Amino acid sequence: MTEKIKKLLDEIKELRVENADELEALRIKYLSKKGAVSALMNDFRNVAAEQKREIGQRLNELKQLAQDKINELKENFDNIAANDNSLDLSRTPYPITLGTRHPLSIVKREICDIFGRLGFNIAEGPEIEDDWHVFSSLNFAEDHPARDMQDTFFIGHAPDVLLRTHTSSVQTRVMERQQPPIRIICPGRVYRNEAISYRAHCFFHQVEALYIDKNVSFADLKQALLYFAKEMFGEETKIRLRPSYFPFTEPSAEMDISCNICGGQGCPFCKHTGWVEILGCGMVDPNVLNNCGIDSKTYSGYALGMGIERITNLKYRIKDLRLFSENDKRFLQQFA
Repeated sequence: MTEKIKKLLDEIKELRVENADELEALRIKYLSKKGAVSALMNDFRNVAAEQKREIGQRLNELKQLAQDKINELKENFDNIAANDNSLDLSRTPYPITLGTRHPLSIVKREICDIFGRLGFNIAEGPEIEDDWHVFSSLNFAEDHPARDMQDTFFIGHAPDVLLRTHTSSVQTRVMERQQPPIRIICPGRVYRNEAISYRAHCFFHQVEALYIDKNVSFADLKQALLYFAKEMFGEETKIRLRPSYFPFTEPSAEMDISCNICGGQGCPFCKHTGWVEILGCGMVDPNVLNNCGIDSKTYSGYALGMGIERITNLKYRIKDLRLFSENDKRFLQQFA
């Protein structure tokens, strides 16, 4: 019995493990009910009476040593695992798929960069707005169709809380708290109560620009529009302005560019006219300036606005607006 105990002591002192499975196997081998230490304990009943005291002490020492050794190995193994930086359980499994910018984000950044080179700063505002900033301050009549539930999303039962229908509300907020010169561009998401189809959606994205200073003229507006068109669609791009109406500008115009697909020669995309409409613009109505606390006799300005989806359609020839919001990876990966 003494030799068996000594042999087992020497064996336990030399134990080593590489992983958790090996550690568990050693625990079972030495400390389980059918393990080596338990087997010696069972043989203890056969020891002569005069040797029981000595053998009993050595068996207890063996059991304690085995328990301490297993605990030591476990502690060492845990420390090594904790300090091992080669395994990061928070990492994405390979292969890692790289994402890409959304086409609307690509075009929005390009538009902002172009106007940034003209000295415009980016301004942002809330998407949940009130009637004053969306309609009243911008010279909308009380009976204007845009104020109807059929055209605008109103929130709850409050008659003056709504989702903004254009980013012009950002312009009014800036004009209320800042005196000219003002030169801002306002990108953002807007909402309108429209049926969703390949050509319309209940939410979309706009970029609007506003420039107010002394002696700002329609010629300044035209020059900015021409610069934008050439930077966005190419040096050969031409523009034309057609008279239009917007409540917040007077005079107002819609701007067309020469079709970037057929070069103005006529094709199905431009309906064989050679021109494609991309934005609305005009000189800021004096009533809007006065509503926002700016003296219309001293200052003048121009404003323009465009749909980012519209510009993206022209740039990438995307025919269905729903693709922009369906999160189809096959569509998005084309812009990697």
